[in-house]
Amino acid sequence: MNFISDYGAKVPGYDIGVINEREARAAAGILGMLGMIVIFVGIGFNHTIVARVYLAFLFLDFTIRIITPTYAPSMLMGKFFVRNQKPEYVGAAQKRFAWIMGWFIALPMMWWFVINWDINFYKVLICVLCLTLVFFESAFSICVGCMIYKFFTKEDPMHCPGGVCEVRTKEPIQLFNPIQKVIALLTMTGIVVGTYLFLAHTKPQTFFGEFLHEAVLTDAQLQKEKNEAADKEAEAFFGEDEDE
Repeated sequence: MNFISDYGAKVPGYDIGVINEREARAAAGILGMLGMIVIFVGIGFNHTIVARVYLAFLFLDFTIRIITPTYAPSMLMGKFFVRNQKPEYVGAAQKRFAWIMGWFIALPMMWWFVINWDINFYKVLICVLCLTLVFFESAFSICVGCMIYKFFTKEDPMHCPGGVCEVRTKEPIQLFNPIQKVIALLTMTGIVVGTYLFLAHTKPQTFFGEFLHEAVLTDAQLQKEKNEAADKEAEAFFGEDEDE
């Protein structure tokens, strides 16, 4: 058995190994949901054990996936939930490449957060990147690793999710009319502006929030905030002296 070429399921009508995209998306959604639960539990209970267990599970899951997705825990859970849906087959090679990328993302997290807990903002960003990638896969069926696979291998992947590998014209239902364009643009603008206003004008309570707060402000705005904070401290100090 060839470890490379025999990866994926053999399905009549497909000349390469394939993965059921519905199972993969369900698995990504499960991992993303568990990741969000871990974040909420960590913030709410100020405890690390749940995060450590989750990240160890994530590393184990990706390790099994790149060997054989047939027995990966998250894939099996996804398989259970979509067992009554018609399979959507995609090429296994590009999915494996994407999961290898996931494994390399999970590898340093094993050391930083599971074996030797040492957290900082930039390490948390790695976790956020991982959750973002699984969100894109589960919500939009966008496999970023599959796109990178084409860049490195110089080969056109076969049987991509949603048929994006094939050159085709969009169907009428996929096109935007002018009203839809305006609504979509206003919605995205509202999300971006609302996020900016929240981060810029809300006092952060954690180091992560403080980093985001500072990231959206200019140097002049940050200096103005520092000056205002210094003025308030001075007023409070001299106010106490006057009361005495």
